[in-house]
Amino acid sequence: MKEIILSAVKSSQPLFQSKGLYLNIEIPEDLPAINADKRRLEQVLVNLIHNAVKFTKPGGEVVLGADVVPKGGAGVGEVRFAVRDTGIGIPAEDVSRIFERFYRVDKSRTGSGTGLGLSIAKHIVEAHKGLIWAESTEGQGSTFYFTIPIT
Repeated sequence: MKEIILSAVKSSQPLFQSKGLYLNIEIPEDLPAINADKRRLEQVLVNLIHNAVKFTKPGGEVVLGADVVPKGGAGVGEVRFAVRDTGIGIPAEDVSRIFERFYRVDKSRTGSGTGLGLSIAKHIVEAHKGLIWAESTEGQGSTFYFTIPIT
């Protein structure tokens, strides 16, 4: 798990430097194994990181984290990933639609992009039997979460 996260961070490092953003990584040493396509999970993380960088002003912060969420009953639990930023946030009325193909919150807010990154991330996460969602406060930032079951 840590290898996937650090690889996603490494490929995104030039973006942080060019924009003057702070990156914090909050990952426990003992994350359990999950049954996942490493390349695809890295793609999800990179998509989420790129969005965080895109919508965070210079001097802002992006936090990449992971933790274990236990499941009740006989379930083993899941690893929950989070990408949190101090960016512009998403209007409440748009949060439920951001994972739709080609959906862009406000075309004037983005210089580029097709509106496919979050949709692709959603399909990858769901193919791994996980969930993806976002929480956001306009003007304060967003946190994107996704879970992958522990093997």
